[in-house]
Amino acid sequence: MNARAKKTAGNICLNLIYALIGAAMLLPIYYLVITTFKTPAEAAASPLGLPEHFTLENYIKALDAMAYGRALCNNLVITGCAVGLLLVFSSMAAYVIARSPRKVFQRMYSVFMVGLIVPFQIAIIPLYRIISGLHLMNTLPGVIVIDVFCINLPLSIFLFRGFINTVPKELEEAAYIDGCGVLRTFWTIIFPLLKPIVSTVAILDALAVWNDFMTPLLFLQDPKKGVLLQEVYKNVGPFSTNWTSFFPMLVLATLPLVVFYLIMQRSIIEGVVAGSVKG
Repeated sequence: MNARAKKTAGNICLNLIYALIGAAMLLPIYYLVITTFKTPAEAAASPLGLPEHFTLENYIKALDAMAYGRALCNNLVITGCAVGLLLVFSSMAAYVIARSPRKVFQRMYSVFMVGLIVPFQIAIIPLYRIISGLHLMNTLPGVIVIDVFCINLPLSIFLFRGFINTVPKELEEAAYIDGCGVLRTFWTIIFPLLKPIVSTVAILDALAVWNDFMTPLLFLQDPKKGVLLQEVYKNVGPFSTNWTSFFPMLVLATLPLVVFYLIMQRSIIEGVVAGSVKG
């Protein structure tokens, strides 16, 4: 067998391995989706088989049991506000850290990076007291504050700083010569150039905030202010679970985020690659 044939055979084997890995990863998703169209009897009799009669009754029941419209609205408010605040604060902080020669800002950056290592859950008790003292308990702004400043800010600053280091300083120097201040230079010159990393940070933060279960669980006790994952959790039985009712709730809870990710998936790759060129 010549070298070309060996290379072709190697590529075929590699593609087969990739196909098997892909099938293994898609199998749980297939099981999740196909079960939502089955009756409990069909799900028990044939877990991976196709349903005899497709029905949307499970989704109709799930929409009602979850109070889907209200929970979705709460999720959108929390995620939208948190992502917007993160983009503003983290980009401005990263710009100062990346451009200022003062050592104090580099020390601040080290403090922020500790947040990537130390989980915020270890400070949940003092955090609970702080939120109570600010009278933000059982409010959406309280959850937004925690998601922004206690959970997602360090990673956002890290990503923005890496990308800002790739932007030529000559652009800012030219703006200063024309009489622009720091804020105007950042928002009119630098920030428009950060579009790839803005998309990346927005996607990653939206994923993190949307999928955050612990913070709403601890800081939102009012049923009317619950988010989608809370509603899914409330409909899980203490001793048994009807999977044909539970799976549609999972699909409905993750569907908006999947649509958002599919729309912006190309931007996340551009931002990560561009931000890693120079650190």
